[in-house]
Amino acid sequence: MQLSVIVPVFNEAGNLLPLLEEIHAALVSHGDFEVIFVDDGSSDDSPQRLATALADHPRLRVLRHDRRCGQSAALRSGIVAARGDWIATLDGDGQNDPVDIPILLRQAREAGLEGHWLLAGWRTRRQDSRLKRLSSRLANGLRSRLLGDATPDTGCGLKLFPRETFRQLPWFDHMHRFLPALVLRAGGRVIPVPVSHRPRRLGRSKYGVHNRLWVGLVDLLGMLWLQRRMRRVEVTELKVGSHRSVDSEAA
Repeated sequence: MQLSVIVPVFNEAGNLLPLLEEIHAALVSHGDFEVIFVDDGSSDDSPQRLATALADHPRLRVLRHDRRCGQSAALRSGIVAARGDWIATLDGDGQNDPVDIPILLRQAREAGLEGHWLLAGWRTRRQDSRLKRLSSRLANGLRSRLLGDATPDTGCGLKLFPRETFRQLPWFDHMHRFLPALVLRAGGRVIPVPVSHRPRRLGRSKYGVHNRLWVGLVDLLGMLWLQRRMRRVEVTELKVGSHRSVDSEAA
Protein backbone atom coordinates (compact mmCIF):
# COMPACT_ATOMS: atom_id res chain seq x y z
CA MET A 1 0.00 0.00 0.00
CA GLN A 2 1.44 3.37 -0.98
CA LEU A 3 -0.71 5.86 0.93
CA SER A 4 -2.26 6.16 4.37
CA VAL A 5 -4.39 9.24 5.09
CA ILE A 6 -4.32 10.18 8.77
CA VAL A 7 -7.08 12.42 10.17
CA PRO A 8 -6.91 13.39 13.87
CA VAL A 9 -10.31 14.48 15.21
CA PHE A 10 -11.77 15.86 18.42
CA ASN A 11 -15.49 16.67 18.67
CA GLU A 12 -16.02 17.01 14.91
CA ALA A 13 -19.08 14.75 14.60
CA GLY A 14 -20.82 16.83 11.93
CA ASN A 15 -17.74 17.06 9.70
CA LEU A 16 -16.57 13.44 9.73
CA LEU A 17 -18.74 11.64 7.18
CA PRO A 18 -18.69 14.43 4.55
CA LEU A 19 -14.90 14.59 4.89
CA LEU A 20 -14.59 10.81 4.57
CA GLU A 21 -16.65 10.85 1.37
CA GLU A 22 -14.49 13.64 -0.05
CA ILE A 23 -11.28 11.78 0.72
CA HIS A 24 -12.56 8.65 -1.00
CA ALA A 25 -13.74 10.59 -4.06
CA ALA A 26 -10.40 12.39 -4.36
CA LEU A 27 -8.24 9.24 -4.12
CA VAL A 28 -10.31 6.40 -5.59
CA SER A 29 -8.49 6.65 -8.94
CA HIS A 30 -5.00 7.12 -7.45
CA GLY A 31 -4.03 3.62 -6.39
CA ASP A 32 -4.43 1.68 -3.16
CA PHE A 33 -4.92 3.69 0.02
CA GLU A 34 -6.39 3.57 3.51
CA VAL A 35 -7.98 6.26 5.66
CA ILE A 36 -7.33 6.30 9.41
CA PHE A 37 -9.44 8.54 11.61
CA VAL A 38 -7.95 8.92 15.09
CA ASP A 39 -10.55 10.05 17.59
CA ASP A 40 -8.74 11.90 20.37
CA GLY A 41 -11.18 11.18 23.19
CA SER A 42 -14.17 13.06 21.73
CA SER A 43 -17.12 13.74 24.02
CA ASP A 44 -19.65 14.19 21.17
CA ASP A 45 -21.04 11.63 18.69
CA SER A 46 -17.77 11.28 16.76
CA PRO A 47 -17.02 7.69 17.93
CA GLN A 48 -20.51 6.46 17.10
CA ARG A 49 -20.55 8.04 13.64
CA LEU A 50 -17.14 6.62 12.79
CA ALA A 51 -18.11 3.17 14.05
CA THR A 52 -21.21 3.25 11.84
CA ALA A 53 -19.15 4.35 8.82
CA LEU A 54 -16.88 1.29 9.08
CA ALA A 55 -19.54 -0.97 7.55
CA ASP A 56 -19.84 1.14 4.39
CA HIS A 57 -16.19 2.14 3.93
CA PRO A 58 -13.80 -0.83 3.71
CA ARG A 59 -10.79 1.51 3.37
CA LEU A 60 -11.62 3.16 6.68
CA ARG A 61 -9.89 2.35 9.97
CA VAL A 62 -10.80 4.02 13.26
CA LEU A 63 -8.56 4.41 16.30
CA ARG A 64 -9.72 5.94 19.56
CA HIS A 65 -7.84 7.44 22.51
CA ASP A 66 -9.45 6.80 25.88
CA ARG A 67 -8.81 10.47 26.78
CA ARG A 68 -7.78 13.63 25.01
CA CYS A 69 -4.04 13.57 24.33
CA GLY A 70 -3.63 16.26 21.67
CA GLN A 71 -3.21 16.46 17.92
CA SER A 72 0.42 15.32 17.87
CA ALA A 73 -0.44 12.20 19.86
CA ALA A 74 -3.34 11.43 17.51
CA LEU A 75 -1.10 11.80 14.47
CA ARG A 76 1.48 9.52 16.02
CA SER A 77 -1.11 6.84 16.83
CA GLY A 78 -2.34 6.90 13.25
CA ILE A 79 1.12 6.83 11.68
CA VAL A 80 2.31 3.98 13.93
CA ALA A 81 -0.71 1.92 12.86
CA ALA A 82 -0.49 2.93 9.17
CA ARG A 83 0.31 0.39 6.45
CA GLY A 84 1.17 2.87 3.67
CA ASP A 85 4.70 3.83 2.69
CA TRP A 86 3.61 7.46 2.37
CA ILE A 87 1.55 9.44 4.89
CA ALA A 88 -0.89 12.23 4.06
CA THR A 89 -2.34 14.21 6.96
CA LEU A 90 -5.22 16.65 7.08
CA ASP A 91 -7.34 18.25 9.78
CA GLY A 92 -10.71 16.80 10.75
CA ASP A 93 -12.60 20.10 10.58
CA GLY A 94 -13.10 19.94 6.80
CA GLN A 95 -11.14 23.13 6.07
CA ASN A 96 -8.41 21.22 4.20
CA ASP A 97 -9.68 20.11 0.79
CA PRO A 98 -8.91 16.42 0.04
CA VAL A 99 -8.63 17.18 -3.69
CA ASP A 100 -5.23 18.67 -2.86
CA ILE A 101 -3.87 15.28 -1.80
CA PRO A 102 -3.47 14.02 -5.41
CA ILE A 103 -1.66 17.28 -6.19
CA LEU A 104 0.87 16.55 -3.46
CA LEU A 105 1.20 12.95 -4.69
CA ARG A 106 1.88 14.09 -8.23
CA GLN A 107 4.49 16.63 -7.12
CA ALA A 108 6.29 14.05 -5.00
CA ARG A 109 6.41 11.55 -7.87
CA GLU A 110 7.51 14.12 -10.45
CA ALA A 111 10.26 15.42 -8.16
CA GLY A 112 11.61 11.89 -7.67
CA LEU A 113 12.13 12.57 -3.98
CA GLU A 114 14.31 10.14 -2.04
CA GLY A 115 15.35 9.81 1.59
CA HIS A 116 13.60 12.07 4.08
CA TRP A 117 11.26 14.73 2.68
CA LEU A 118 8.08 16.64 3.42
CA LEU A 119 5.59 18.41 1.19
CA ALA A 120 3.98 21.03 3.42
CA GLY A 121 0.64 22.60 2.50
CA TRP A 122 0.61 26.39 2.32
CA ARG A 123 -2.80 28.02 2.77
CA THR A 124 -2.30 31.07 0.56
CA ARG A 125 -5.91 32.25 1.08
CA ARG A 126 -6.89 31.49 4.66
CA GLN A 127 -10.63 31.25 5.31
CA ASP A 128 -10.44 32.10 9.02
CA SER A 129 -11.17 35.06 11.27
CA ARG A 130 -8.90 38.08 11.17
CA LEU A 131 -7.62 37.38 14.70
CA LYS A 132 -6.82 33.78 13.85
CA ARG A 133 -4.97 34.78 10.68
CA LEU A 134 -2.99 37.38 12.61
CA SER A 135 -1.96 35.01 15.42
CA SER A 136 -0.98 32.38 12.87
CA ARG A 137 1.06 34.90 10.87
CA LEU A 138 2.91 35.99 13.99
CA ALA A 139 3.60 32.41 15.06
CA ASN A 140 4.78 31.38 11.59
CA GLY A 141 7.00 34.43 11.27
CA LEU A 142 8.68 33.91 14.62
CA ARG A 143 9.12 30.18 14.04
CA SER A 144 10.60 30.68 10.58
CA ARG A 145 12.98 33.38 11.77
CA LEU A 146 14.33 31.38 14.72
CA LEU A 147 14.28 27.86 13.29
CA GLY A 148 14.99 28.62 9.63
CA ASP A 149 12.42 26.05 8.52
CA ALA A 150 11.74 27.92 5.24
CA THR A 151 8.04 27.12 5.55
CA PRO A 152 5.44 29.91 5.35
CA ASP A 153 2.61 27.90 6.95
CA THR A 154 3.70 25.19 9.37
CA GLY A 155 0.21 25.11 10.90
CA CYS A 156 -1.45 23.73 7.77
CA GLY A 157 -2.71 20.22 8.51
CA LEU A 158 -2.27 19.05 4.91
CA LYS A 159 1.12 17.37 4.52
CA LEU A 160 2.71 14.43 2.69
CA PHE A 161 5.84 12.53 3.77
CA PRO A 162 7.26 9.01 3.96
CA ARG A 163 6.24 7.00 7.00
CA GLU A 164 9.90 6.18 7.60
CA THR A 165 10.72 9.89 7.83
CA PHE A 166 8.30 10.32 10.72
CA ARG A 167 9.76 7.27 12.47
CA GLN A 168 13.16 8.98 12.51
CA LEU A 169 11.89 12.15 14.23
CA PRO A 170 11.87 12.78 17.98
CA TRP A 171 8.32 12.72 19.31
CA PHE A 172 6.95 15.24 21.79
CA ASP A 173 3.65 16.96 22.46
CA HIS A 174 2.84 19.64 19.85
CA MET A 175 5.49 18.31 17.49
CA HIS A 176 3.04 18.61 14.58
CA ARG A 177 3.72 22.36 14.56
CA PHE A 178 7.42 21.73 13.93
CA LEU A 179 7.43 18.95 11.36
CA PRO A 180 9.27 21.04 8.70
CA ALA A 181 12.02 22.01 11.15
CA LEU A 182 12.30 18.42 12.39
CA VAL A 183 12.61 17.02 8.86
CA LEU A 184 15.31 19.58 8.03
CA ARG A 185 17.06 18.67 11.28
CA ALA A 186 17.10 15.05 10.10
CA GLY A 187 18.80 16.09 6.86
CA GLY A 188 15.63 15.96 4.77
CA ARG A 189 14.07 18.28 2.23
CA VAL A 190 10.98 20.44 2.79
CA ILE A 191 8.89 21.80 -0.11
CA PRO A 192 5.98 24.22 0.52
CA VAL A 193 3.02 23.60 -1.81
CA PRO A 194 0.13 26.10 -2.18
CA VAL A 195 -3.18 24.44 -1.27
CA SER A 196 -6.76 25.61 -0.93
CA HIS A 197 -8.48 26.38 2.36
CA ARG A 198 -12.20 26.37 3.14
CA PRO A 199 -14.37 28.06 5.78
CA ARG A 200 -15.32 25.90 8.74
CA ARG A 201 -18.79 24.54 8.04
CA LEU A 202 -19.71 23.08 11.43
CA GLY A 203 -18.32 23.04 14.95
CA ARG A 204 -15.80 25.28 16.66
CA SER A 205 -12.05 25.66 16.32
CA LYS A 206 -9.95 24.01 19.04
CA TYR A 207 -7.18 26.59 18.70
CA GLY A 208 -6.99 30.23 19.70
CA VAL A 209 -4.37 32.85 20.54
CA HIS A 210 -3.52 31.14 23.83
CA ASN A 211 -2.80 27.64 22.57
CA ARG A 212 -1.57 28.68 19.13
CA LEU A 213 0.83 31.50 19.95
CA TRP A 214 1.71 31.74 23.63
CA VAL A 215 1.91 28.03 24.38
CA GLY A 216 3.90 27.60 21.16
CA LEU A 217 6.65 29.86 22.52
CA VAL A 218 7.58 27.22 25.10
CA ASP A 219 7.73 24.55 22.41
CA LEU A 220 9.82 26.86 20.25
CA LEU A 221 12.47 27.05 22.94
CA GLY A 222 12.53 23.27 23.06
CA MET A 223 12.99 23.08 19.29
CA LEU A 224 15.90 25.54 19.47
CA TRP A 225 17.51 23.24 22.03
CA LEU A 226 16.96 20.20 19.80
CA GLN A 227 18.56 21.95 16.84
CA ARG A 228 21.62 22.89 18.88
CA ARG A 229 22.05 19.32 20.14
CA MET A 230 21.72 17.64 16.73
CA ARG A 231 24.83 15.97 15.32
CA ARG A 232 24.41 14.26 11.96
CA VAL A 233 26.98 11.58 11.22
CA GLU A 234 27.56 9.81 7.92
CA VAL A 235 27.99 6.09 8.57
CA THR A 236 29.84 3.81 6.14
CA GLU A 237 30.00 0.04 6.52
CA LEU A 238 33.24 -1.55 5.41
CA LYS A 239 33.02 -4.64 3.21
CA VAL A 240 35.58 -7.38 2.69
CA GLY A 241 37.94 -6.33 -0.10
CA SER A 242 36.54 -2.78 -0.32
CA HIS A 243 39.80 -1.27 0.95
CA ARG A 244 43.27 -2.50 0.05
CA SER A 245 45.84 -2.68 2.81
CA VAL A 246 48.69 -0.18 2.99
CA ASP A 247 51.17 -2.97 2.16
CA SER A 248 49.36 -3.91 -1.03
CA GLU A 249 49.22 -0.27 -2.14
CA ALA A 250 52.97 0.10 -1.48
CA ALA A 251 53.73 -3.03 -3.49
